[in-house]
This record gives sequence, C-alpha cells and structure tokens, in this order.
Amino acid sequence: MDMREQIEQLAFQLGVCDIGFSKVDDFKEGFENGVSIVVKLSDEVLREISDKPTHSYFHHYRTVNTFIDQCLLKIGMLLERNGYRYVPIGASQSINLDGNPFQGRYSHKKAACLAGLGSIGKNVLFLHRVHGPKVRLGTLFTDCDLGGSHLFPDNPCGSCQICANACPAMAIPHVLEYASGQLPQLDAKACSDYMKQHFKMIGRGAVCGICIRNCPKAQLDGTPIWLD
Repeated sequence: MDMREQIEQLAFQLGVCDIGFSKVDDFKEGFENGVSIVVKLSDEVLREISDKPTHSYFHHYRTVNTFIDQCLLKIGMLLERNGYRYVPIGASQSINLDGNPFQGRYSHKKAACLAGLGSIGKNVLFLHRVHGPKVRLGTLFTDCDLGGSHLFPDNPCGSCQICANACPAMAIPHVLEYASGQLPQLDAKACSDYMKQHFKMIGRGAVCGICIRNCPKAQLDGTPIWLD
C-alpha cells in the first residue's frame, strides 16, 4: 500500500467523508503536495437555522473544527513516521496576514478545489461535489509526492441568487453569472460586522450559517437536486 492509499485509509477510518490531493506552487518551498479532508455538517443542525444562527450550530461548528485539526494531526504523524514532513493548516484560524483579519495561512477552499473535491459558490462557500455547502474543510501540506491535481473549477451557480437575497448583511454581491475563471467575491467585513452586531449572544458573533441554510445545493428542503 503506497502513502496515498495509507492516508486515504486512515482518513476514512477517522470519519471524514471525502479526501483529495492537490499540487500547489504558492505555499512553502518543498511542500507542494496538499491533502484536503472534508467533514460533513449535520443536516438537522443546519435546518434549525432561520434568520439567525443557533447555539447548537455554534457548538457543532467548533466541534467539527477541532475534529478536523485532530484528523490532520494524525495524518501528519503517519507521514512523519514514514520519513516525510508536514504542515497542517488550522481548520478555522485567521492570522491577520498583511493587515487582512479574515485571511488564514492558506485557503482550505482553494486547496480542496484544486484537489477536485468541489467548487466555489457565489456565497464564496466551498460547494462539495456531493454535499454542497454542508461541509468543513481541513488542509495539510507535505513533501511527500501524492500525485495531486491542480485544476481549478468554474463557479457552478449559474444565475441563482438565492444566497445573495437571503444574506442579512448584504455581503454577497448580486452577480447574475460569473465568467469562466472569475472568482466569486464576498464583502467579508460586512459579514463579520453584521455577525458581531446581531449575533453576539450566539457564539460571540462568530458564526452565521444563513447562506448555507438557504443554498439549494445544501439539499435541506426535500429531494436532493445536485449530485454529480
């Protein structure tokens, strides 16, 4: 069993719902190989979100992030036991890079897209190829060549603007359709400010989830409509 197969086996044993491998040229020299893991969120917790998040969603969000970090640690330890180096990226860690308080060390969404696991929606959420936006992501980089991919997909939302209409912060632009190669945009400051002002009693204003709840690709209201 090669290293990639060992990592896949371990990840699924731990409970992740999907895993992919990417090649990047913008992280750290010698660490061009990305491992992306996907953990699905609870449908019922997401269904409880209405015009505001819930305490259950905040707790679930934090619990899943911790689980992701633990999974990445165990995958990294497997790599290290086999003579390789690794750098895990925090599941939900902002590092205020270059004055941007909403930026992490590397984009989990970008790595997962390059790994062929999904695409970026108009709400700038990662849309998993099966579960839509109902997921959280984790990323690890290593010097072990895992045969990853490097193609970035186009936005799949077409003319749908449901998330833009549902966002109470008006942080999602009303764009009819993004051109091929064009990345969706989000007013991250408007999103963050609204959460802090209106949801401070639920998770200190750190979570929302309204765009996930309303996205048709979340398949939370009836028959699934988007399965590749």
